[in-house]
Amino acid sequence: MVPFAGYEMPVQYSPGILAEHNHTRAKASIFDVSHMGQVALRGDDPAAALETLVPGDIAGLAGGRMRYTMFTNETGGILDDLMVTNVGDYLFLVVNAACKDDDIAHLRAGLPGGTEFDVLENRSLIALQGPAAANVLARHAPGADIMPFMSAQPFEIDGSRLAVTRSGYTGEDGYEISIPSADAVRITEILLADDDVELAGLGARDSLRLEAGLCLYGHDIDKTTTPVEAGLTWSIGKRRRAGGGFPGAEIIQRQIADGTTRKRVGILPDGKAPAREGTQITDAHGGVIGVVTSGGFGPTAGGPVAMGYVDSDYATKETPVNLVVRDKPRPGRIAAMPFVPNRYYRGQE
Repeated sequence: MVPFAGYEMPVQYSPGILAEHNHTRAKASIFDVSHMGQVALRGDDPAAALETLVPGDIAGLAGGRMRYTMFTNETGGILDDLMVTNVGDYLFLVVNAACKDDDIAHLRAGLPGGTEFDVLENRSLIALQGPAAANVLARHAPGADIMPFMSAQPFEIDGSRLAVTRSGYTGEDGYEISIPSADAVRITEILLADDDVELAGLGARDSLRLEAGLCLYGHDIDKTTTPVEAGLTWSIGKRRRAGGGFPGAEIIQRQIADGTTRKRVGILPDGKAPAREGTQITDAHGGVIGVVTSGGFGPTAGGPVAMGYVDSDYATKETPVNLVVRDKPRPGRIAAMPFVPNRYYRGQE
């Protein structure tokens, strides 16, 4: 157990990070992510209101669907990334734990009149992730297995009303399940009773998301990085790219049109030595061209993997680079992400 964003969080359980990582890839794991912030946004037009703070197309979000977006500042930097779900009569937001208080203050200060939000302090959140997740959940919540990726639906298990999204942070198929806190342990134990399900902690969560090429706020994205630099332009809908109307829009629009001087890239170090966060990236002559923002051993990838930012001239796949590990330059190359293919469920073909 370690302190994390004001909570005590499990880095690993008794099997260890490697076993938890591999179990998630093979079957299914439950991650306690109750430290995340859950917010309900209501009012006259909550989608239009939220669009004044984020570059995502929220107005175009159909009922029962969810979207990834971010709060931006006036320089186009990312204040936090978040998930937004159109529940029908309100928007459901999930924000990062470390940014939760700042995000709530940002909403309070920035939302136009006629918009209300409730911080759902009485709800917990677990993530059920892995290829067996759909069958496990469907045994208790029939129909959960046919939900498409990035969709939402209410279910009831053992008398508890749950808000379920088919989403997650591992690159695997799976769900995030919002539960009344009074029922959270009981519902988790019901799912854990399945032979295919084990608990997993922050360590496996980090190695899984790194292999999936997913950003971690405060490491791979922050107030100094824009969505375009971070390779997240895909999250900005066509209408929002053209119309703007969100903080930092002019800078982000210009970067979409003209490019950026640096880009987030995947990196594969040669050999077995991982390149950790903060590792300098240099060219063949020793000139610093970037920095690693996340790195470690990828159990499924079978070796060290990393991501970081490099000067745009060096961002092409297979470009050779050096990684300064323990003051010694070690060879590596720019690589495509994800390092392990994502297995999100897109629905019946």
